Amino acid sequence: QVQLVESGGGLVQAGGSLRLSCTASGRTFTEYAMGWFRQEPGREREFVSALNWSGGTKYYADSVKGRFTISRDNSKDTVWLQMDSLKPEDTAVYYCAADYGRRRDPPIKGDEYDYWGQGTQVTVSS
Repeated sequence: QVQLVESGGGLVQAGGSLRLSCTASGRTFTEYAMGWFRQEPGREREFVSALNWSGGTKYYADSVKGRFTISRDNSKDTVWLQMDSLKPEDTAVYYCAADYGRRRDPPIKGDEYDYWGQGTQVTVSS
């Protein structure tokens, strides 16, 4: 069992930045690929970014490529999502997720992830 706790969400003006953190506990962090997803009310969950167990392979949704950066520190059991040049359409609840397995490619589909955090709200005002 893995517990994931996100933090760092909040209210920011368009063009601003936020850094989301997700800290894991309960199992060996390096056994997991990590991903970030987001969801707006009434809409389906959307893939944002993911990286494999070592951080050597990273994927981004086209909508955030060039603006968001995912990273991890396995010594701290933490993954971050640095969000720059935020836009109002980035407003959503952001979720951290963990997928068991030391594969080269992290999954980009939500149903492939085994554990989820509780989510953190990000609101970008225009």
